[in-house]
Amino acid sequence: MSIDARTMESFRLDGKVAVVTGGASGIGCAIVQRFARSGACIRILDIDQKQAEAVALDVVSVGGNASAFQCDVANAQDVKTVFEQLFRNERIQILVNNAGISHVGRLETTTESDFDRIFQVNVKGFYNCMQASIGQMKVNGGGVILNMASIAGSSGLEDRFAYSMSKGAIIAMTYSVARDYLQYKIRCNCISPARVHTPFVDSYLKRNYPGKEKDMFAKLAAAQPIGRMGTPEEVAALVLFLCSDEAAFITGVDYPIDGGFCNLRG
Repeated sequence: MSIDARTMESFRLDGKVAVVTGGASGIGCAIVQRFARSGACIRILDIDQKQAEAVALDVVSVGGNASAFQCDVANAQDVKTVFEQLFRNERIQILVNNAGISHVGRLETTTESDFDRIFQVNVKGFYNCMQASIGQMKVNGGGVILNMASIAGSSGLEDRFAYSMSKGAIIAMTYSVARDYLQYKIRCNCISPARVHTPFVDSYLKRNYPGKEKDMFAKLAAAQPIGRMGTPEEVAALVLFLCSDEAAFITGVDYPIDGGFCNLRG
């Protein structure tokens, strides 16, 4: 999208520096692209540097501002090094904690290594990035933190034991950070999507239901009362709103974006 077309967008982020973790694919990539159209300067943190650089180049090619940094959010030193590099040149006003991994399994089938890995990425990864940025936000008069949770964190989903644990922790951390940093003008919210059609869904179906992908996709889509899966772009639109000044009165909230899954199931 051209710079002229961007001026027609609502919920502007002009000139604001936004860090998006896991921004190289899926929902994270959609957030990067939506932020770019709204004038943000995006810093993409992802373990896949090559793909992150490709996304950043795509933004730059249409007149946006983006750069990529390789970062394993589960590694505290990795996170500290990248954020210190960013702080030398600019003020970070928005942090979107999106990087995460999924896991399918119940208590009995979740190994200790499975559990630890989910915790390291999905819980400690969010902690590492908030820990690295909160002090700078305090000193510079505020900021916005948006954490990507899931309906799995607040609803009972089959075969999602470790994943649900991690997303429940994210919701709790969001409430805590929102409360503790009100006085510093730091807003913290989270979003809880239901099933969203990302490359993860396609690879999951290909791996577990070879030859039956279309039938299983239709079954998963029908599980949402609205009759389909969400799109990364729809999630990104809500992220944009919550990170914009139009949402200045909103903090400490877990927003479901679930096609009616939580409240309208039969």
